[in-house]
Amino acid sequence: MPLSPLHIETPLLRTAADYSASGLPLWLKIDALQPSGSFKLRGVGLLCQHEVAKGAKEIFCASGGNAGIAAAVAGRALQVPVTIVVPETTSEAVRARIAATGANVLVHGQVFDEANAHAVALAAERRAAYVHPYDHPLLWEGHATLIDEVVKSGAAFDCVITSVGGGGLLAGIVEGLRRNGLPDIPVVAVETEGAASLNAAVAAKERVTLPAITSIANSLGARQVAQHVFDLLDTHPIESVTVTDAQAVAACLKFADAQRILVEPACGAALAVADVHADLLSRFKAPLVEVCGGIGVSLASLETWRTRFL
Repeated sequence: MPLSPLHIETPLLRTAADYSASGLPLWLKIDALQPSGSFKLRGVGLLCQHEVAKGAKEIFCASGGNAGIAAAVAGRALQVPVTIVVPETTSEAVRARIAATGANVLVHGQVFDEANAHAVALAAERRAAYVHPYDHPLLWEGHATLIDEVVKSGAAFDCVITSVGGGGLLAGIVEGLRRNGLPDIPVVAVETEGAASLNAAVAAKERVTLPAITSIANSLGARQVAQHVFDLLDTHPIESVTVTDAQAVAACLKFADAQRILVEPACGAALAVADVHADLLSRFKAPLVEVCGGIGVSLASLETWRTRFL
């Protein structure tokens, strides 16, 4: 018997053609409205459900924020305790939002890699389930549901634009396209400069570990993409592009004005493509933008970024 999903079906909106420099109407999949604040609940929720179904009594997850709150929301729904390990770079506001769901929040390490290693060790020590934030087949299967929903709606689209961190969302989108008979639809994979591990891997023709994450879009702060995601470059049409932090912030502000929804710069990166890389979209007619959301945003932070960058 299939498990009832913990995520919700999110709205699909259409912009006017003059919304961006591309001159194209854009489909917007608004995953910012998920109960966890981002798309992460699709895959993380599914993985947590499977772990609990296998007998897990406790869940550990390492995260910069969004996967962590998704695991916390899932744990609350499944009635199992959850511990989220975040690095020191995760803001106090994000830590507080995760803790408000009832999860235990631990701070460990200066970067995600260190927080992740600690979460893995704690899970092993306590014989608990460990949930990776982006590198697991069940995550990709869950994230693929966003494409299922768009296809079910009957909306015609000819490319998908998505932000990339570790690559779980990208992997899920590719899986969703394939299982809906759309294996030739290109994906435009977007990162901010300073968090562009996929773009660096494309240039080097091998996975690259960034020395540090210097972008404000710390939700994209995986210093190396998952191996599966790198392998997808050989089997699916994926175009890697970057935008600046300033361009991502500008897109967040523009989107907030147009849709009255706040998203963090990691999501703004995808929204920025239709302005920053309008030439890249010239061969398409109906791009689909995954508005992945994110909890690392507030009116105050948007104003701070506006003052800093614009």
